[in-house]
Amino acid sequence: MAAFFAVILLVIVLIHLYLYKRLVQDPLRPGRARRVGTVITAVLILLVPATLIGVRSGHVKWLAWPGYLWIALMFYLLVTLLVLEIPRLIVRLTWVRRGRTEKGSEAKPARREPADAGARSAAGAPAATSDEAPAEKTPTLASAAANAGPLAEIRPVTETSTPGPGSAAGPGSAAGPASAAGPASAAGPASAAGPASAAGPASAAGPASAAGPASAAGPASAAGPASAAGPASAAGPASAAGTEDTTGAGGARAQGAREGSPDAGGADGSDGGTGSSGEAGTAGGQDGGGMDRRLVLARGAAIFAGLTAASVTGYGIRTATGAPRIDRVRIPIAQLPRSMEGTRLAVVSDIHLGPLTGIGHTERITRVINSVNADLVCVVGDLVDGSVAELGRLAEPLRGIESRHGAYFVTGNHEYYSGYQEWIDEVAELGMRPLRNERVEIDGLDLAGVNDLGGEEHGDPADFGKALGDRDTGRPVVLMAHQPLAAKQAAPYGVDLQVSGHTHGGQMAPFNFLVKVQQPVVSGFGRVDGVPVYVTNGAGFWGPPVRVGAPPQVTVVELRVA
Repeated sequence: MAAFFAVILLVIVLIHLYLYKRLVQDPLRPGRARRVGTVITAVLILLVPATLIGVRSGHVKWLAWPGYLWIALMFYLLVTLLVLEIPRLIVRLTWVRRGRTEKGSEAKPARREPADAGARSAAGAPAATSDEAPAEKTPTLASAAANAGPLAEIRPVTETSTPGPGSAAGPGSAAGPASAAGPASAAGPASAAGPASAAGPASAAGPASAAGPASAAGPASAAGPASAAGPASAAGPASAAGTEDTTGAGGARAQGAREGSPDAGGADGSDGGTGSSGEAGTAGGQDGGGMDRRLVLARGAAIFAGLTAASVTGYGIRTATGAPRIDRVRIPIAQLPRSMEGTRLAVVSDIHLGPLTGIGHTERITRVINSVNADLVCVVGDLVDGSVAELGRLAEPLRGIESRHGAYFVTGNHEYYSGYQEWIDEVAELGMRPLRNERVEIDGLDLAGVNDLGGEEHGDPADFGKALGDRDTGRPVVLMAHQPLAAKQAAPYGVDLQVSGHTHGGQMAPFNFLVKVQQPVVSGFGRVDGVPVYVTNGAGFWGPPVRVGAPPQVTVVELRVA
């Protein structure tokens, strides 16, 4: 027994650790909220065994409602979160694949567009070949823009600028009479063209270049914003270079960079730094986004699980504490006398008077039983969860049960936890006849009853031979037995019908699948080793005051001639 309780305690702890992971650790960042959640989890771990042990012993009955409600809520939180693990895994795998695809795309080198050969041809300068490419790293558009400011501070040049033979003024350029750079021209070394100076193959005035009144900057001009061409400075279309910007005047700008200009180094650094930080920023954004997505996913799952569990539990409470439903079934019985055709048996089980029920619970059940006008009432065990001293007054309304042939009672396993002999005497005093491994004859029908299978541990075992042996086999027999499993032992005696309870119909779906492991029939009609068995859901509840998928019921079995 100690080993059993140790296993139960271990399972309780593991369930709470899983709930803590999904409801506290994953959706909450470190801080006060998570600390509060940790404390609550620890308290709830202790609440479950305290409820199961303390309430049953009768010492801490005030724990019954909070303790059992948490057990129900815990169960449905667990079920919901386990179901959500499948879509959670699918979403996470989708993110991983998408992240790998994006990283693969970013890893490919960016394609550099070559300089506009047509523009260079229009300026009368041949396109640069691989032999003419500078040995140094070609400054990019960004680096040229960064260099423009300092380079533009070189002293003005007053010499006349004469375009080369093949140079053509751009469509928007207006060359002065002598096409001379104005005295205020502050163009960089590459901007001050001498008499023989022509715009080089890739010479470019930047798009942000402030050209003079007659100056027309090329579309890809890379001169910095501080570069100011003189009023007569003329740049043809050839001054629009591609991303591989070089200076026309013998690579003066690249030479300036090689000569150790502090801005040149900064430009290179800026270029490299920009690329690195850009990539890092993108990756960081993805990672940060991934972390945010995971947090949103965890919070969404926690909220969904909480709302679902609370809704299902609330519905289950309303169902369990309401009036039992009436379930009607017709069952053919071999050798049933015509005089017994249509005999109605009101089968009720698992009333479970206890700390969570009041006298109103018993009154509702009694009213439902009386409403069906039964010929026989069969109470098949688990009437109480406490002693006669504690619950005797709650059982009092059962005295009002009405039927043509009376009410009969057999013990369930819970009577043996609560002083079974006292309850047997109390039931008899309430007007119900206990059938203790015995049978009675009712108008050509034998009604037999056996003690619960659990009575053997308490010295009060079921005796099928005593209840069913030495009888007239020409008469039909209906057996009252608390557990459906009893049909295996009743099979050799030719039982025509067994009515049982015990399973509660599973009480809280999907728990019914676990009940199926222990009992051959969970709810309704079935056959066990050839014996027809009907199992009623029970009129009450045990433990959590919750019923989901197994409403409380009083079953009316109508016997028909086979």
